[in-house]
Amino acid sequence: MFNRILIANRGEIALRVIRACQDLGIGTVCVYSEADRDAAYLKYADETICIGPGPAAKSYLDISRIISAAEVSDVEAIHPGYGFLSENSHFAEVCASCNIEFIGPPPEATRMLGNKARCRELAKKAGVPTVSGSEVIDSEEKAIKVAREVGYPVMIKAAAGGGGRGMRQAHNDVSLVSGLMSAQAEAGAAFGDASVFIEKYIERARHIEIQVIGDKHGNMIHLGERDCSLQRRHQKLVEETPSPVVSPALRMEMGAAAVKLAKAAGYWSAGTVEFLLDPSGKYYLIEMNTRIQVEHGITELVTGVDLVREQIRVAAGEKLSIRQEDVKWTGVAIECRINAEDPEHNFRPCPGKITNFFAPGGPWVRWDSHVYTGYQIPPNYDSMVGKLMVHRPTRQEAITCMRRALEEIVVEGVKTTIPLHMDIFGHTHFIRGQVDTNFVEGYFAKK
Repeated sequence: MFNRILIANRGEIALRVIRACQDLGIGTVCVYSEADRDAAYLKYADETICIGPGPAAKSYLDISRIISAAEVSDVEAIHPGYGFLSENSHFAEVCASCNIEFIGPPPEATRMLGNKARCRELAKKAGVPTVSGSEVIDSEEKAIKVAREVGYPVMIKAAAGGGGRGMRQAHNDVSLVSGLMSAQAEAGAAFGDASVFIEKYIERARHIEIQVIGDKHGNMIHLGERDCSLQRRHQKLVEETPSPVVSPALRMEMGAAAVKLAKAAGYWSAGTVEFLLDPSGKYYLIEMNTRIQVEHGITELVTGVDLVREQIRVAAGEKLSIRQEDVKWTGVAIECRINAEDPEHNFRPCPGKITNFFAPGGPWVRWDSHVYTGYQIPPNYDSMVGKLMVHRPTRQEAITCMRRALEEIVVEGVKTTIPLHMDIFGHTHFIRGQVDTNFVEGYFAKK
């Protein structure tokens, strides 16, 4: 096991990794930017190192600064969290060249799965269902030809990266050409790779992801699904597990497909295979995220498996502590991502000072966050305030518990998504489980 780990991230995920390390008796080094100098979670690390100014490109995305901090602090491993460098295969290679363990999958697996076009090809070879579509598009003419062959509507997707960036929907040739240009520009700016491809758009689909984790000894398991259908701009707002529309038989089938893909890539560590589920019950691969997910906590609640701890253990060369036949799912867990955004104005980020804060609590409530009264939400990074999770025996009880927690939480000084979440949890369609990936856009269209 490692003696000392550097955490190359910030916010609630940095705190989450610190807590897992403390449980394992591992020392921690937390890097931070000047914008995060006053972050409260830093006091829980054994050592802290400033790696640059607020802009991520000069701090959390600067590989040389992070490696220098790792070498100065004499760590054995680096945990990248999610976002920033967590899916950067070059960073993993640099870590290896410096004899530092990257707590994540091998770089060749990240390179293969991180590119959606290559991931699609691997999935086809492994027998995992994929949406009809193309390889990387290199011209408008080719894009139009593919779109007409698969049939409108279609999705234009960035081959690299994630988080909803570089994605556009097109319903005809005109919107396809304009969407192609804007998707390429956004992908190039966000990921340094303007490559895009085209897929058939699955209407009234649900977004279902399967959590997998494997070790370096060839063991790979899945921990069931999370339903992530409630999104804005292709980014998730609410997640729940189990999905109200996934049967035990379908869960095992999708789980087996996810494990098959991960094994085909020579994968280890935690990862998430994402699918679209159509109204008929057919599922299609979207992509694989080669890192711990923001929403991993609800899977931990229903399975009792500490995913961050397992990540660290398998990176150190240990075997998984649980076998597939031992995985049990108990109750229902739901998560609301509380963001400092204005839903009434296209989810515009609302950085600023939190003038009053009160954390929700009580039985069956988990609040993962790093904020406090007086905390200044910086404009440089993601707008997340925290992750509100509940766990109850039934979905109805979980919804009731979430309503209570949403009424209890206080975040003043900045606009947040709390009012929207309260509306969602009172909405008849959500209560009945009758939602898809367009639910949030439809909600605002009817207001």
